[in-house]
Amino acid sequence: MSKKYFGTDGIRGRVGEYPITPDFMLKLGWAAGMAFRKQGACRVLVGKDTRISGYMFESALEAGLSAAGADVMLLGPMPTPAIAYLTRTFHAEAGIVISASHNPHDDNGIKFFSGQGTKLPDDIELMIEELLDQPMTVVESSKLGKVSRINDAAGRYIEFCKSSVPTSTDFAGLKLVVDCAHGATYKVAPSVFRELGANVTVLSAQPDGLNINENCGSTHIESLQAAVLVGHADLGIAFDGDGDRVLMVDHTGAIVDGDDLLYIIARDLHERGKLNGGVVGTLMSNLGLELALKDLDIPFVRAKVGDRYVMAELQEREWVLGGENSGHVVCFSHTTTGDAIIAALQVLLALRRRGETLAQARQSLRKCPQVLINVRFGASKVDPLEHPAVKEASARATEEMAGRGRVLLRKSGTEPLVRVMVEGDDENQVRAHAETLAKLVSDVCV
Repeated sequence: MSKKYFGTDGIRGRVGEYPITPDFMLKLGWAAGMAFRKQGACRVLVGKDTRISGYMFESALEAGLSAAGADVMLLGPMPTPAIAYLTRTFHAEAGIVISASHNPHDDNGIKFFSGQGTKLPDDIELMIEELLDQPMTVVESSKLGKVSRINDAAGRYIEFCKSSVPTSTDFAGLKLVVDCAHGATYKVAPSVFRELGANVTVLSAQPDGLNINENCGSTHIESLQAAVLVGHADLGIAFDGDGDRVLMVDHTGAIVDGDDLLYIIARDLHERGKLNGGVVGTLMSNLGLELALKDLDIPFVRAKVGDRYVMAELQEREWVLGGENSGHVVCFSHTTTGDAIIAALQVLLALRRRGETLAQARQSLRKCPQVLINVRFGASKVDPLEHPAVKEASARATEEMAGRGRVLLRKSGTEPLVRVMVEGDDENQVRAHAETLAKLVSDVCV
């Protein structure tokens, strides 16, 4: 059954436009509370990032959950992976994150975690959607949910992150620049790295509700590149607004993406006999990552785009490492979802063990030229991915690259975009094919 509201990463959209409205969030809180109650006693953790609309939606969800008889524990601004972790440790039935991740402040959304700290299974999402179409009710007064606040949430999560590295870990002498995107990591990330001994310069850690992801963080990495060069830092770390994505910058100012980070962590785990299988990437992972891992005799499989699909592959195969080139990295030995801080720590440990700089560590991964063009589409009834002209052009491009490249067209699960990706060993050919396909997709979407 297709879903009406849930995408690949929860429910997301522009604030004030249905369904990202207070009345919908009230009903969503009630529907979620009713669904989780069917699983037994119900306690739900609610956290958020730093965008201003989080206050409004937090209150609406709180009221809806209480009306359904669910107890609510408020965390305040916390990284998405922290909410997954705390949902597990508090033995709650579910966790809710109010966030639009890397999007600007005028977007917002809702993500859910199960009591195990993983994304909700499809049957629970479908149950919530079915309840959304039913009249809202209120349990009798004696059974209304109670609301409390977890005041030490940040400290608990900081200690959890530090516990993901050996107790002997000391990053003394390591000079870092950390960009918190004016987002959910603004308190905890600097504390984690400083408490482990690093010299930390902090960027974009003054959230005002409107500046989340604004010309900063993992989606706008230029300021971090400049700060690393000016400050002669060893490397820079960039988070997104909710702290589940991480990118890095090496000492030369070069960007180090999720594929690079996966390779560095995978090689370290492999060398220490702790990889326990292979690596899960996605359809967007660079072909160079697959080839570099093959050189190390490390298996590699591709999941659909979205960290929930990466997680599903990891669970099915009982592997411990996967991620996306956007910077979602899942270190399954430590956490149940993409965690930017923990992934960054694993990279720093790998560098220390080998005595390498970040620039040196990524040299063995030679990426194939890859061009990604996002094409925005509106209310067109035409599915561009099924249009005969688009399918024919895609097949023709694939044939012309003669096994030395690939074409991928897919719809974003979080934005009204068609992502046109072409990669291969000839950069000029790759760009030409990508631009031709993007124009064609744009034309049929009109």
